[in-house]
Amino acid sequence: MAKYQYQQHPHTKTREHQPASKAIAGFNNRLGAWITTKVGTMWAAYAFAALALISLPSAISTGDVRVIVDWIAQTFLQLVLVSVIIVGQNQQTARAEMRAEATYKDATALLHEVQQLQQHLSHQDAELQRLRKDLGKDLGK
Repeated sequence: MAKYQYQQHPHTKTREHQPASKAIAGFNNRLGAWITTKVGTMWAAYAFAALALISLPSAISTGDVRVIVDWIAQTFLQLVLVSVIIVGQNQQTARAEMRAEATYKDATALLHEVQQLQQHLSHQDAELQRLRKDLGKDLGK
């Protein structure tokens, strides 16, 4: 009977936990990230809503429905919804990162458990070999 030989998967030897975010290089990338961070808040959405409402009386005073619809579509919705959408995307990203971190921790724990199980099985194999050898001696083989 051939003895089982454990072979560790190459990935388990080389893997390291990599942080989700890396440094943002370049002025344009840093500026874009900074603006997105500032615009992607509900406070920015409130500020944009207030800014858009300043021009509402002017749109209403024209009496033209098309001007009012244009104000709603081009001024209010675009200004406010962009910030709200970014807030929602940030929340979804944060939840996805939490799930990814939990999955990583689960996988690391599982790897540890499997390694412990492998050690336990190795000890059992050695003990079984010893018992088999002792039994063979007792039977006169």
